[in-house]
Amino acid sequence: MIALLGLTAGVTLAAVTLTFGIARLRHRYDTIDTFWGLGFALVAVVSFPLGTGPLALRLTTAALTVVWGVRLAVHLHLRNRGKPEDPRYQQIVERAGQNPGVRIFVRTYLMQAVVLWFVSLPVQFAMSGTGFGVTAWLGVAVWLLGFAFETIGDEQLRRFRANPANQGEVLDTGLWRYTRHPNYFGDACVWWGLYLLACSTWPGAATVLSPVAMTFTLARGTGKPMLEKGMRHTRPGYADYIARTSGFLPLPPKKLTPR
Repeated sequence: MIALLGLTAGVTLAAVTLTFGIARLRHRYDTIDTFWGLGFALVAVVSFPLGTGPLALRLTTAALTVVWGVRLAVHLHLRNRGKPEDPRYQQIVERAGQNPGVRIFVRTYLMQAVVLWFVSLPVQFAMSGTGFGVTAWLGVAVWLLGFAFETIGDEQLRRFRANPANQGEVLDTGLWRYTRHPNYFGDACVWWGLYLLACSTWPGAATVLSPVAMTFTLARGTGKPMLEKGMRHTRPGYADYIARTSGFLPLPPKKLTPR
């Protein structure tokens, strides 16, 4: 197992470095966004032949990870294509002084490599699980729930943004009626599902901090808080939307008292 962990760490670092080179050629540092999902798929593919677990468990783990990762990569690439670079990366470049590339590589690319490898630990340990039992089936069910929320939420948002009449408006229908971030909630569920696939062994169960880290990042870290900070200033109705709609878990909307 130690050899596998070392191999995936090396592969992740090499892939991130290659992605940084491509980003420099493209003059777009947000290229790392597309790599994020592909990186997890790469870890799953590398881990699959080296695992010692049952074929059904390894195939399921690899397939679910690859499907999620590739879909996310395609979605983010299409979303960013033809648009200005994400302001977050522009701000890093502006604050970096004479060596913006070095700063972004260390603070963004290398950091994401570390997070990616750590979050993917359940996938790596699931490849050497002992069987496809109740927790594995529960993991598949949680993964399906999360994948549905993430995919449907992203598509509802894409269609909403594609309509010029919705410029400056707030999406509060469909899944977005019950949670302000159905895609983030779905993302978290995907990784809790993959974690359950690793729980047939104690070392696999011990990777619980991986889905915890992913969930924290989405709900409290660089996901929801950073997005909502900008939305409060660009969407006049967003404050009311926050007041009546759950921030993460899907819940019935609150009834606001008239002012």
